[in-house]
Amino acid sequence: MQYWLMKSEPGTWSWDDQVKCGAAGAEWDGVRNYQASNNMKAMQVGDLAFFYHSVNEKQVVGVVEVCKEYYPDPTDPKGRFGMVDVRALDPFPTPVTLADIKAEERLADLPLIKQSRLSVMPIDAASWKLICTMGGYKG
Repeated sequence: MQYWLMKSEPGTWSWDDQVKCGAAGAEWDGVRNYQASNNMKAMQVGDLAFFYHSVNEKQVVGVVEVCKEYYPDPTDPKGRFGMVDVRALDPFPTPVTLADIKAEERLADLPLIKQSRLSVMPIDAASWKLICTMGGYKG
């Protein structure tokens, strides 16, 4: 299993929107960055991702599971990019903010810090566990 972080602007697609989709999940569309797209190509059914509210909130708010692997994104008129489907698993008991993550030395090499504009990124297993602990998530 691999771990990821997926960013969304809560005014466009929020954790609550994701939860409303239920077990069927929803497509994670609109990604137009090649590195983020390549990260989604590497995702497999059952992989877990942090759901991260970007913009003003800047915090991990929940965990989603990949439920459909990479396929073409119909919102891309040029057909260059794809998407995956994810379903909400659990909210974080205590959201973990970007400031919390930056304050933790063991997370200094995360793409969230080093490549702040990347919308879909890998998270190593040790960092996943640490962020879950920081948020009180037992999963």
